[in-house]
Amino acid sequence: MPENRSTTPLAPQVHTCGDRRRLEFQPGMIQSEMLLSRPDHLLLRYARAMMCFTLFVPRPRHILMVGLGGGSLLKFCHRHLPDTRITVLELRADVIALREQFMLPPDDARLRIIETDAVSYIRQHPGCADVLLLDGYDETGLPPALGSARFYADCLRTLLPGGVLVANLFSYDEHYPAMLARLMLTFRGAVCHFDGIAGNNRIVFAAKPEADADGRAVRVVRLVRWRRMAGLAFLNRWLPAWQLWRLRRRSGAGSD
Repeated sequence: MPENRSTTPLAPQVHTCGDRRRLEFQPGMIQSEMLLSRPDHLLLRYARAMMCFTLFVPRPRHILMVGLGGGSLLKFCHRHLPDTRITVLELRADVIALREQFMLPPDDARLRIIETDAVSYIRQHPGCADVLLLDGYDETGLPPALGSARFYADCLRTLLPGGVLVANLFSYDEHYPAMLARLMLTFRGAVCHFDGIAGNNRIVFAAKPEADADGRAVRVVRLVRWRRMAGLAFLNRWLPAWQLWRLRRRSGAGSD
């Protein structure tokens, strides 16, 4: 992805066709998509895959999200994780201004959308989140600061013991190997991803150990990596659908 970033970002584009509304940062490149009839439904595979964080942390108290987009993950989590607080960090006011068009719930005791630089915010808020979702793309790709060694170190400090970081990366990005290596180093190897569930999106999970033991999140990482070595990675492709069904059933919300 390009390293040179425009000082004047392209305005986000909203397109509606029938029951579908999508957000684009570049023409033809879908950042987020929703059904007007079912705004909480997760349409895009990568968003469904990111919800697999509930395998690692089934009942998070606080989710911190980097990047708002059309708010697909926010809406699903707000509905199906009713006991969870959600904080969303979004740099661009013009993206936040689209919240009504994408039917986002208003800020309340459980939800805050903050216009801020995620790098600075995370550095200043250690030990505040059980889950950290990284999806901070703009029209030119992932900002380099969101894939740096220092940023990942700050993310580790922001997570509570037993927490998990979830990063949406692109397998074809020339910087992907370096970012994965930084995550592996920062999280001391407690890193995994699921194959074949989100196309070119590589959803990476990095777990922070409990204070006195590895904890559930680290054990799930080991299980996923064992499946890969045992040639059973194909089983992972059904995980997102299974996890979403379990969350709907647990929340009592039924089909979204």
